[in-house]
Amino acid sequence: MKLSDQYKALLPAILLTLKPALVQDRPEIERDYDAMMPMIVDAFGSYYAAMINDIATVYANNFTVGELRQIDAFYRQPVGQEFLEKAQAITQQSNQVGQDASRKAAEDLRTRLTEALRQKGHKL
Repeated sequence: MKLSDQYKALLPAILLTLKPALVQDRPEIERDYDAMMPMIVDAFGSYYAAMINDIATVYANNFTVGELRQIDAFYRQPVGQEFLEKAQAITQQSNQVGQDASRKAAEDLRTRLTEALRQKGHKL
């Protein structure tokens, strides 16, 4: 699932978040901050390795070796690669569908419950 690539992509996002707070629009600090990037990348290596090991443990706790081989085989197939390419967009779209459905259901349930409580004599 290219998790290692996903984790490697975390570092630039982390650094972008940290930079404004640390640099404070001061060019002299920004130069030093940028110069420290190799050190930061090296420091991230231990976190990166820990994340990969922890994820491997999660998978090992949930799947047998045989199942992991089958999953790996799936992702190496064209359909598995296509799934990986589309997974993030599908997840976002699915989340939006769930949020929309929940909002509509809540609105409808609120209306129905309000009416039912009013019929029982409650003033809302």
